Formats: sequence, C-alpha cells, structure tokens
Amino acid sequence: MALTAACAGTAHAETAVTLYGIIDIGVGYERIRGDGFHASRIGEVHGVASGSRVGLRGVEDLGDGLAAVFTLESGFAPTNGERQQGNRLFGRQATLGLDSTQWGRIEFGRQINMASELFSLIDPFGTSYNAANLGTTLGATNTMRLDNLVLYHSPVVSGFQLGIGYSFNADDTLDDSPGFATADNNRAVTAGLSYANGPLFVAAAYDSLRGNAAAAGGQSSARLREYSLGATYDFDVVKVAASVGQTLDGWYVGQTLAIMPDGSDQDFGYFKLADGFRATSTMLGLTVPVGNSTAVFTSWQRAAPNNSKLTGDDKIFNVYALGATYTLSKRTNVYAYASYGQNYAFRDGVTDTAVITGIRHQF
Repeated sequence: MALTAACAGTAHAETAVTLYGIIDIGVGYERIRGDGFHASRIGEVHGVASGSRVGLRGVEDLGDGLAAVFTLESGFAPTNGERQQGNRLFGRQATLGLDSTQWGRIEFGRQINMASELFSLIDPFGTSYNAANLGTTLGATNTMRLDNLVLYHSPVVSGFQLGIGYSFNADDTLDDSPGFATADNNRAVTAGLSYANGPLFVAAAYDSLRGNAAAAGGQSSARLREYSLGATYDFDVVKVAASVGQTLDGWYVGQTLAIMPDGSDQDFGYFKLADGFRATSTMLGLTVPVGNSTAVFTSWQRAAPNNSKLTGDDKIFNVYALGATYTLSKRTNVYAYASYGQNYAFRDGVTDTAVITGIRHQF
C-alpha cells in the first residue's frame, strides 16, 4: 500500500505548461533633425507598449517545495511576421532552472539583466515606448538580454530580494571564432537588490561587461560599468518615481546610439566601449490613474556626459515624454504617447520627436 501511494503521488505531481503571448501594433511618426541628421517616417509600428511575443512557460513539482521551471519566449514583428532579437528562435528568453520556496530560484540560459527587470517597475514607461523609457539615458535598463547567463534570485525576506548573475558570453552572435579561450568572450555581471513595503518600492542595480580583446581595441581589461538606484511611492491618486545612475567607460546601446554614425570606437552590437567616458543620468516620473480604465504617465530624464569620447559631442541630453493607456478589457488596451529628445545622443542641436498610438492584446 505504501509503494502504491508513493507511485500515485509521483504520477500526480503538479505539472503545468502555459502558452501565452502579446500582440502589439500601431501607427507612429518619428522625426530626427539636427546637424547631419535629417530623417522622418510615418507608418505602422510594433512592440511599443510591449514587445510582441509567443511563449511557453512550464513548471514541474519535484516535491519538498522544489520545482523545475522553464521559459521559452519568441519575439516577432506583427507588421510582417518576422522574428526579432537577431532572428533567434527564442530570442526574448530561453531558460531552464530550479525554484525552491526555501532557497530561491536559479536559471540558466538567455534572459534580461537585473537592471532591466527592476527598473521596469520604477519607470512609468517600463522598458517600453521606445525612446520614452529610462533605457534611453540609462542604457543597462533598456531590456538588455544576456546569453549564457546563470541568474539567481533569493527568496523575499522582510521585503528584500537579491538577484545576481554571471554571463560567460553575453552575445554569441558577436563571435567570429570558435572562442575556445575565456578571453574571447564578452563576459558580464549583473546584480540587483530590491525592497518592497506597501506603497514603497526601492531598487539598486549594478551591471558590468568586460569586452574581449577585439572589442577593447586590444586591451582585454576594458570594462563597462553602470550603477543604478531608483524608487517609487504610490499615493493612490498619483505614483511618484525617481532614479539616478552613472555609466562608466562606455554605453549599453539602446535607442540612444541607434542614430549615431561610426566613430573611432567600434560598435559591438548592444554595447560600445569608450575608456574614460562617464555620464550621470537622472529621471523623474509620475503615473496618474484616471478612473478604473485609464492611466496617464509622464517622465523627464537627462544624461550629462563628462567628455565627448563616446559620440564626438558632450551636450546634456534630455527626454520629455507623455503617455496614456485605456483598458478595453482584461486582455486588450489602447495607448498613445509622445516624446521629445533634446541634444539627442549627446549631440548639439539634434532632436528626436515621436508620436505613436496603438493597440495591445494579451493571451
């Protein structure tokens, strides 16, 4: 009878696989103006409020509070059906790990860094809305995904939770050789600490990327670092957000560097090394609920560089943004936003103006 009961318990261990997704599409206008930059575009856009995706999420109960967990998430463009994230099959996330109620969670594979995870809860625009989000002036918060990542999340203890990870090779697509030596890889460290207590949420993050010899111009010790600190407080009638950060010896490439011409430093995918460069970033934001279906959110952010080593210019870069969302149902909402970047990408007189509206459906 004991053997039968044990077998029955194994056979009925909780196992679940969930299919989910988001489709986000709209119409937008963007214009870049300034010395050497004259471009504008109007047309269909996608992945504005959220990146479009299809995913599978699974869990298997292993007993004693331990579970095996996996996530496979593929990004796509609904405007033409193409894959995103460098044409990867599961470019948004591909992880397998163990989750313990007592010891926390450890996962292996490709996923976002800690700064992106935590500051998406602080920025009124999350990690979305293109140049309106905090990642424009604080690059490591701009949905930076790391290949070959081992990431650990601690349990929540008295409101505190720690996350720390190490990537053995941050982006496999950058390799031009088999990469037998560790020094051939672009290695990364990501860490974050958060505290939640009622209406208060506070987070700090650290990201570091050590470039290989090619990315560092022959110096294997080149290292890009970013420190971030932010908080929100929800007064019910308004949610206030603020953050500050500093970036050293380079930049995590996001919306900011997309318009930059090649300089003396080589641009390696999602990061750019510039020894001696430093920028201090700040953000202030508000989210105001209007009834049960509508929310209005706004932010101002700036990045002040100490020299022109990154882009050839060193002007203070400001971004002003305003957005709104209206919920049609539990799974569907419409949105609109506008943003204006001044001295965009640290370049004197360059402006970026965007106005976009769209619809998002979740399933």
